[in-house]
Parts: sequence; structure tokens; C-alpha cells
Amino acid sequence: MSLVLKQFGVSYGRHQLLKDINTDILPAGQIIALVGANGAGKSSTLRALSGLCHMHGQALLDGQDLGQLPMVTRARQVAYMPQSLPQASSLTVYETVLSAIRTTSPQLSATVSHQRIEQVFTTLGLHLLAMRPLIELSGGQRQMVGLAQLLAREPRLLLLDEPTSALDLRWQLCLLEALRAHVTQQQTVCLMAIHDLNLAIRFCDTMLVMAHGRLIARGSPSQILTPALLQAAYGIEARIEPCSLGTPMVIAERAMEPLS
Repeated sequence: MSLVLKQFGVSYGRHQLLKDINTDILPAGQIIALVGANGAGKSSTLRALSGLCHMHGQALLDGQDLGQLPMVTRARQVAYMPQSLPQASSLTVYETVLSAIRTTSPQLSATVSHQRIEQVFTTLGLHLLAMRPLIELSGGQRQMVGLAQLLAREPRLLLLDEPTSALDLRWQLCLLEALRAHVTQQQTVCLMAIHDLNLAIRFCDTMLVMAHGRLIARGSPSQILTPALLQAAYGIEARIEPCSLGTPMVIAERAMEPLS
């Protein structure tokens, strides 16, 4: 299972947000970080892959062009988690996740659906929240429920837009550790937009760096992140230093002139 982008782009009217994005094979079983400054095109990339906006070029998932698939088929294979949190409602967490499964896979039996939910709740540590209505949950808890909805669907392509934005430090680690285990076990292709570069270095296998709607670097985070790349992508002066365990860390020193 793999994802390949060829001459991939996104336009709104005459304004081209993304242009000529090409990647080598993005393999299954890995978390692929999509990073860059605000407005670089990360969210537009995820929205286009999910089918929420029109794309140019090709996005090949296991050789199938996503842009040519019927939306019903695409919805079964691709799951997208936006930055906005799941809407608060009187539905319980269990009912919310079950509804996500029934929407995309109505053919599944109740037994299989329950097994999926049980596995995801175990992976994400959500059993204590299962019978609580969403309206009683914090923003971070609802963000975890949003991820549970996606994982329970068992998509081939998982698209996450800032999945840790509402989480405290502990839940950030819990989510990313659980996500890495799920992606490895299910051999899912996972593309995740994330601002925290140090979390990306720690949990992601490959990094796609974007600037001004273009892909400017691709590779292992520990190999491609340099002060020069950070300056080009973010407009900052930064240094890369190993932590006590030897993992590289990005230390931002100062903001430079705004990116043109």
C-alpha cells in the first residue's frame, strides 16, 4: 500500500494554492509529517486528497487515482480529520464512533463494528469516556474521539490536520504513540499536518516540507532539517541539537523578516 503524488495541485478560481507537487512512494506503515508555515498549503493538500476540494494532477493510492474514484468509494478508503473539533452533541462517545462506521461501512455486522470500537478504545485509552455524551467532554477529549471515529473505519489513507492542537502534553504523547501503533499494525498510509517539529521528529518516519504551495524538501526528519531549511520554510533562525537521548531537537532562536 502506498501513496504517490504526480503534478499534484489545488486552485480556487484563478488562484493556485498548490502547484506541481511530486513525491516518491509514500509507503504504508509510516506516519508522514506535512510541515511548513501557516499558508504553506498543508491543509489544502489534505482537503484535496480527501475530496473536499478539486485537485489537479494525480494522487495514486495503490495505483488508483483518487480523483477518479466515486465519492462513496473514496470515503471508504480515505479518512480525513480537520482542525475543527467534533461538534458537541448529546450522543455518547460510543454512539459517535459507531455512527462513523455505519456511515462509511453499513455492510458491517454489529459484532464486527463493536470489535473495531473495542480495539480503538483500547488503543486510545477511551473506555472511561465511552458512555459520556460529547457535550460533556473537553476540547482535547473530543479531539481524541475524532481520531477514534477515523481509526474505527480502518481506512487505507489517513489524513490528519493538526491532530494534537487541542491536547495537553500527556495526551499529545498518548495520541501519537497510539497512532503510530495503529498505522504500523494496519499498514495504513498516514499523512499528518503538524506544527510541532520536535513531535514530528520523534514520531514521524518521513517529512514533507512545504513553502508557498510547493514541496521544498522530503526525507527523514533527522536528515533534512537544517537551519537553512528552517529559514526557507519558516523565516526563522534556528539550530538543531541532540537531546540527552540523541534525538535531534529544533530550537528556534528568533523570527526573521516575514516570508515573501
